[in-house]
Amino acid sequence: MAVIGAGPAGLAAAAELRACGAGRVIVLDRAQVPGGGARHCDLPAYGLREFLRPLRGPAYAARLAQAAWDSGALIFPGTAVTALHSGPRLTVSTPGGTQEIVARRVLVCTGARESGWAERQIAGSGAAGVLTTAELKRRLHHGGRLPFQSPLLLGTEAVALSALLTCQDAGIHPVAVVEPSSRVIARWPAGLLPRILGIPLLLNTDLVGIEGETGLREMVLRGPDGAERRLQADGVILTGRYLPEAGLLRGHLALDPRTGGPEVDQFGRCSDPGYFAAGNLLRPVETASWCWREGRRAARAIAASLRGALPPRAGGLLLEVEGPTLKYVVPQRLVTRGCGEGAADMLQLRVTRPVMGRLVVTRGGEELWSGRIRSGPERRLTLPIGGLPVGESGVLSLRVDEELL
Repeated sequence: MAVIGAGPAGLAAAAELRACGAGRVIVLDRAQVPGGGARHCDLPAYGLREFLRPLRGPAYAARLAQAAWDSGALIFPGTAVTALHSGPRLTVSTPGGTQEIVARRVLVCTGARESGWAERQIAGSGAAGVLTTAELKRRLHHGGRLPFQSPLLLGTEAVALSALLTCQDAGIHPVAVVEPSSRVIARWPAGLLPRILGIPLLLNTDLVGIEGETGLREMVLRGPDGAERRLQADGVILTGRYLPEAGLLRGHLALDPRTGGPEVDQFGRCSDPGYFAAGNLLRPVETASWCWREGRRAARAIAASLRGALPPRAGGLLLEVEGPTLKYVVPQRLVTRGCGEGAADMLQLRVTRPVMGRLVVTRGGEELWSGRIRSGPERRLTLPIGGLPVGESGVLSLRVDEELL
């Protein structure tokens, strides 16, 4: 068994696979230290579900890695998987050269990353002094000098609050927090933090350009009326707008255009049934504890697969999203009635903007289920699978019939 990625999902899966008697389990990760992004975050925001106590990121990452080691799994840091093949078979780059690994099953847990300069299409002459939250934390964690003193912070998802607290600890003073939407994305009272820290919060405002090469530069902001204004800052922190790290999958596994991650059934099984996926690779983005739980569940599904206990992946119900309000649904295929060993028991959905109304599930124009929802972007929204006609074939469509907020 091979696990790609040593974050919460991958490490939890490795330990669970060993507990399920799956035999030899190896974990491959390109980073030099296992644990995923948590190891760079010093906030005590981890571990309550897994270890029944709050832990800072580095301690949480170390506990997960130790649990995997203690289970008998082997972790190979500094090892990059460069290609996936049928078999399943992996091409791997190691300090000793390129190798190929043949595994009975492969679990891919490569996670997600924040959108960078290129994806956001911000005009300017270069990306000097422009960092994502993860890049900022890595630099500070390794003792590097401060990349800026007075940056602009873009975004108000939950990770933006972590970025603000990181700045406060490091002596960095953001000049403003900019949010393109009309309201803060993170749950209340998160929107109070900029005010508490004395940082202006500019809603309905986007960063459209940066003028200047280095040092103090002009940030070009566009407000709700379309007018542009300029604000001086010596850097930019890009937060949120996560994207699955799915580059490795392209060319071998089918990707879902809505999530950007692999298309999976409720067992986390990919289009090549020798491959499974878990964690934030499936969709952007969930908490570390949620990914930890997904990794354990995927491990149980893989163990069932090795025993020949999973139903065939072919056929079943395909799930599709109608309209612009729903962002995605995971999984995208349901292949058996009932949950089964290692199966997800709920659909995960997200909306693209604040919405209130009815979530409606139809097949061939016939309404099968509906329920009231009120949600916002990047809020967890779930639908129990038990009430759906799983085990049948066809296409299930999901949509939101909106009401005025």
